[in-house]
Amino acid sequence: MKHRILRMIAVGLLLCGGIPPSSVMAAEPRQIQHLVVLMQENHTFDNYFGTFPGADGIPKGTCIPKSRSGPASNCLAPHHAVGGHTSDPDHGMATALTAWDNGKMDGFIWAQTDRNLDGSAPMAYWDGTDLPLYWNLATDYVLGDRFFSSAWGASQTNHLFWIAAQAGGGHGGIPANGFDVPTIFDRLEAAGISWKMYVQNYDPKDTFRAGTASGPQVVWTGLLAFPRFLDTPKLFSRIVDLSEYDRDLQDGTLPAVSYIVPSGLSEHPPGNVTAGQEFGASLVTALMRSSSWDSSVFVLTHDDWGGYYDHVSPPQVDADGYGFRVPAIFISPYARSGTIDHTTYDYTSILRFIEDNWGVAPLTARDASANSIGSALDLGQSPKPALLPGPVYPAPTGAPTSARVTLIAAYAFVVLLFLVALAWLALLAVRRRAEAQGPAE
Repeated sequence: MKHRILRMIAVGLLLCGGIPPSSVMAAEPRQIQHLVVLMQENHTFDNYFGTFPGADGIPKGTCIPKSRSGPASNCLAPHHAVGGHTSDPDHGMATALTAWDNGKMDGFIWAQTDRNLDGSAPMAYWDGTDLPLYWNLATDYVLGDRFFSSAWGASQTNHLFWIAAQAGGGHGGIPANGFDVPTIFDRLEAAGISWKMYVQNYDPKDTFRAGTASGPQVVWTGLLAFPRFLDTPKLFSRIVDLSEYDRDLQDGTLPAVSYIVPSGLSEHPPGNVTAGQEFGASLVTALMRSSSWDSSVFVLTHDDWGGYYDHVSPPQVDADGYGFRVPAIFISPYARSGTIDHTTYDYTSILRFIEDNWGVAPLTARDASANSIGSALDLGQSPKPALLPGPVYPAPTGAPTSARVTLIAAYAFVVLLFLVALAWLALLAVRRRAEAQGPAE
């Protein structure tokens, strides 16, 4: 509301000849003042949204061969997962390249059986009955069905692309002396733009120097493997426990850029995806209920393919990737609601949006040439009320939006007050009438 009032004042002054057009543009408040990104773990697009209506999902008749040399009839079709988890498929770079099979997309089963792992796990998928919160968010906001992981393989490299638009020399793990490449947070810090990295169950002592360089917190957070972020108190203070996210939302102190790193509810196999989506959706709804909603965009995605099947052969932009498609939902009052975005994105598309929106320089050629996730937004529209994701998919027809629920509750409260007032007046009238008639005999 405040932004719309300022815009109206600026336009009014322009029409009256009070200020030049350039001043109006300069005074225009930035519509997206807050970007929140949650990076969950290890799923492909087809694994979560392969049966989503209208999306580029699992092709009809898909059946993946069980072995390289066996007959074509010896194959396994994608199947609905039983329960909320599967075994944990291997998802390293070598396994990804085997599954890709030079673009044939037919090696997903033998990529696992070659390692004596369950070859059926990659062919499992979940749908709206398992992930109603995610599917309702995808229905009400924007689902990206061309969002690729930035690199082949597992978490380490992809998390570096998420913050630095490059692998940082980390293909073989974290270097002995840590990483030393520019990150998006260096750019923001230099420009005086606020940021935080919120970490679930954060342990500030768990860094690459503590001998846990391959541990989830260090790998997924990334910055905990950068000596300058550990040794500079101002920078280190920006890495905080996830509990501060709710506090910042309540206090109206949410920074411009927020990265969220999960822990036990990351959806990493064999973790339960139902519990993971409840965690992810809770972070989204917390933003929706806050004063920051009208100027925010929330990106919900996953850090790598997790070993699961996907039918789209990823474009090869350089030696690192792209890797396989991952789920991506863009949630904002400015989202092109109810659409499926076919734009090609990867994690550096998030960096490109930050760079464009806050006017900071690109980090590498990868983010400089990436498509910005801003394509999923319509900044020309007025911010829309939040649509809270329902626990059942599809949502019941005519289900009220959160704004309507709030309005209905307000009306109900007013009506209740009115009825209480009427009852009190009626009781007062009865008492006055009784007093006028005197005591009963």
